Amino acid sequence: MQEMITANRLADGRVVFFAGDAGWSEDFHRGAVLSDAAAKAQALAQAQASAAANEVVDPYPIELEMRAGHLAPKALRERIRASGPTVREDLGKQAQGYAPTIAQRG
Repeated sequence: MQEMITANRLADGRVVFFAGDAGWSEDFHRGAVLSDAAAKAQALAQAQASAAANEVVDPYPIELEMRAGHLAPKALRERIRASGPTVREDLGKQAQGYAPTIAQRG
């Protein structure tokens, strides 16, 4: 199972994704994809250190799945957190190109 670590940045509350040595990114596509338990444990330990340093709050892993040929958060809640408002696609991360690519609307 593939996973990614997410949290909220403490300075402004924005949803961020752990990007390995690059730190944290608002861009879902830059988040480190973790494919095994050892990688997940190491990333979570680094994320917890970021929380202890007051950079982020409440880091936790999210499950990913393939949707329309792209990785996306499996849970609806996490898809919304990764994309932004569901009522207006011209706002939030989907407007900036940071959201997971799920499917083209027809």
